[in-house]
Amino acid sequence: ELAMENNVIGIVGPCAAGKSTLTANLKARGYHIKHIAQEHSYVADMWLRFAHPDKLIYLDVSYLVSKKRRKLNWTINEYREQIHRLSHARVHADYYLKTDTITTDEVLWLVLEFLAEPTLDEFP
Repeated sequence: ELAMENNVIGIVGPCAAGKSTLTANLKARGYHIKHIAQEHSYVADMWLRFAHPDKLIYLDVSYLVSKKRRKLNWTINEYREQIHRLSHARVHADYYLKTDTITTDEVLWLVLEFLAEPTLDEFP
């Protein structure tokens, strides 16, 4: 199992994907979490420079769902710009999850399931 206190878990994704909720839920369970605002940075690998995460989780959400969740007053082009800014993180993410049709509890459960899986690095 991933040693919670020694490993940094980075969370990235567009606005309204569920990053803040997941961050709070994982921190409450003792995980060392970095919520990385990569969607606002033009530096493609800011997520890596800022957090040096051992695991990177990418939460995704569609434009229409994001507008419903947060009543965001943004255009499709602004959404696309966020997706573009996140492209480097998405390619390097250890876990990708689209959150459009699942609850925050389901997001948490799926991420906890992922974090509990052994990686090749953990095998002798």
